[in-house]
Amino acid sequence: MHETVPINGGIVVGHDGSACAQEALRWAGRLALRAGLDLHVVRGWSMTTAPRPATWEPGYVPPLADWQRAVLDELSAQVAAAGLDAAVRVTPHVVHRAPVQALLGAAEGADLLVVGARGRGGFAGLLLGSVGDQLVHHAPCPVTVVRSGHGGHAFTAD
Repeated sequence: MHETVPINGGIVVGHDGSACAQEALRWAGRLALRAGLDLHVVRGWSMTTAPRPATWEPGYVPPLADWQRAVLDELSAQVAAAGLDAAVRVTPHVVHRAPVQALLGAAEGADLLVVGARGRGGFAGLLLGSVGDQLVHHAPCPVTVVRSGHGGHAFTAD
């Protein structure tokens, strides 16, 4: 069970499965390609936020390793669906911690932390979600917040 992710440089992007996180992933992927940096996609999870493992049955709670595998499989599928350039060196990581703690830990060794402005949380009218707000204030590296629908200018490889 991973409770930390050792990162040694590159871009860390937080991904909670939301559309905004997917947009942040695509943005970070374009930057990673242009800058020649590794891309680390990190999801913090708990049993309450994890997809149900294939080994789940009524009356049986699978081991945590099965839950972790289900989270990693879902995150890997979302990374694949992002359509990143094949030249991007991308690694998905799942961390059995709350999202803020997982991302702050991963950001310790990162050059940049990228998050979407809004995640799966409940207050749609907010411009910045609670996870993004905490990361902007406490991250040990620079943070970029990608607003959904405001992808900015695309990076070109010139």
